[in-house]
Amino acid sequence: MDRAELSRHRLGNGVQTVLLLLGLMGLLGVIGTLIGGPWYGLVAMALVVLLYLFHPVVPPALILRLYRASRLQPRHAPALNEVLHELARRAELPSVPALYYLPIPLMNAFSVGDRREAAIALSDGLLQRLTLREIVAVLGHEVSHIAHNDLRTMTFADLSSRVTGLLSLLGLFLLAVNLPLVVLGGATISWMAIALLVFAPTLSALLQLGLARSREYQADLGAVALTGDPKGLALALARLEQAQGALWEQVLLPGRRVPEPSWLRTHPPTEQRIARLMALESRSERYPRSALAGAYDPRTLPRTGVRGPRWRIGGLWF
Repeated sequence: MDRAELSRHRLGNGVQTVLLLLGLMGLLGVIGTLIGGPWYGLVAMALVVLLYLFHPVVPPALILRLYRASRLQPRHAPALNEVLHELARRAELPSVPALYYLPIPLMNAFSVGDRREAAIALSDGLLQRLTLREIVAVLGHEVSHIAHNDLRTMTFADLSSRVTGLLSLLGLFLLAVNLPLVVLGGATISWMAIALLVFAPTLSALLQLGLARSREYQADLGAVALTGDPKGLALALARLEQAQGALWEQVLLPGRRVPEPSWLRTHPPTEQRIARLMALESRSERYPRSALAGAYDPRTLPRTGVRGPRWRIGGLWF
């Protein structure tokens, strides 16, 4: 790979992530200060940090049980499990994430947990429609999320956003209680402070969305570093976008795209992600053929015929 280009993208994403996190914490501190003074703002920020550091971790298996997901054992998908072991080794994870099968026709993949204990779920639609090369790229993306502890980062952002919303409501309540004093001239209040209390939850939500997009870019770069195959992930993203776009267009706006401002998306626009990946592809040096356990080189893998375990209970497949 072109390490300089990759490092430049990583640095940009890292700086953006830090600025967005500081923005969330700063907004929280300002709202706390408006309500109870500087000490109150510091306590609110300290509370979020403590909750982030010491919040109970829900086992990934329990979360995936809510999705009716079932474990993909090596006998069900030997190639995927071997690739996942190799990706986990490259990412220097302390343990290999568990692989789960999600019995839904939609194309989807997500990870839960942290570096110590994690799991990756792949939907039936994704397994059936992507080539194994593209699935390997998707696995690299999810392993990168785990390696960077993105779930904990987004949990921290969510906690900051929720506490900001609660403090904003408290501030507006106190304002309503003291409104008679304001009307009678017994108290004064800053209209700027009122505007900040009203719009703080919206600003916090926008910062959180920006952080989510930043982490997606970082996970794309992490997948490239793990697999050495930017084009594989670009192909997977294009196929996912085509499938999802077709579904929404058929349901809501046949023949037309659903308008969605980029700053309201939890994921960056797919065309931008693909452009960044293809820029890396054009400057990349191929991984050696033994990159993913010899036969599992992402550029030589055949189309997958992998299916997860299929057990029928009532009208549902597992």
